[in-house]
Amino acid sequence: MKKRINMPSFLLECNSIWNPLIEAFSDNVILGHDNHHVLANVGEVGLCTEKIRIMIPLEILRKYGAKQIALKKDDVIFRESEEALNYFQIEEGSVKMITNSEDGQEFIQGIFKADDSFGEPPLFSAFPYPSTATALEPTVIIKLSKEHFFTLLKENFEIHLHLDQILCQRLKYKSMILSEISFYDPEHRIMSLLKYLKEDSSRNASHANGMTRSNHTYVVPFTRQQIADMSGLRVETVIRTVKKMEGDGKLQLEGRKIKL
Repeated sequence: MKKRINMPSFLLECNSIWNPLIEAFSDNVILGHDNHHVLANVGEVGLCTEKIRIMIPLEILRKYGAKQIALKKDDVIFRESEEALNYFQIEEGSVKMITNSEDGQEFIQGIFKADDSFGEPPLFSAFPYPSTATALEPTVIIKLSKEHFFTLLKENFEIHLHLDQILCQRLKYKSMILSEISFYDPEHRIMSLLKYLKEDSSRNASHANGMTRSNHTYVVPFTRQQIADMSGLRVETVIRTVKKMEGDGKLQLEGRKIKL
C-alpha cells in the first residue's frame, strides 16, 4: 500500500544529487501485483541528462567579466536568505547546498560537480537564496555578476535557449515529483538514490575513457549520515533500511561500505 511521506524542499531542486528522482522517477512508478514498486520505462524525461546539463564555456564567461575563485573545504559561497547577485559555475571540485529544519536536521538539497552551475533561480525571480552553499572540498568556482550574466544571455541566444529548456524541465519535474515521491517509503527512496549514483558513476567513467561500463560493482562514496541528509531520512532509518536491503539481496555490505 502506498504511504504518504512528507516531502522536504530539497526534492524540488534540479541539478541535485536527488536526481534519482529525475531519472528513476522520470520512468513511471507503478505498484505491481505483489505490491512491489515497478519502474515502467517511458523514455527520456530526465532533467539533468548530459544533453541539457547547463555549462557555459569558460571563455565566454571570462569575456563577460567572470572571476575565478579558489575555495577551501567548508568555505561558504552564499547563505540562506542572502540576496542573489551572481551566477556560479564550478570549474573543479564540488559544492553542496543545504537547508536545516527547525530541529537542526540538515537536508542536502544538491551536490554539484565540475561544469555544474548552481543557485540560478533566485537571479531571475529576485527572491533570497533558499539554502546555503558550501565547498565540499578544495574547489574552484567561476563567479559572474548578475548584470553581466543577463547581458551574456541577451547576446547569446543559444545559451539563453538552453537555460530556458532547463527551467521548463524543472517545471515538468515538479509536476511529476509532487505526484510520485511523496508516496514512497524509505527503502524506495534509498534505492532510487543509490541506483542514480551508480548510473552517474558509469556515465562519468564512459565520458572519461570512452568506454561504457555495465554491470559493474559500485561502491557508494557516501556515509550513511550523508545518505540520510540527501534523502530526508534520519540516519537510524538509513542504517536499519540498508541492513534490511542487504538481507533481501538488494545490495551488499562490506564493513562500512555499501555496494550495488
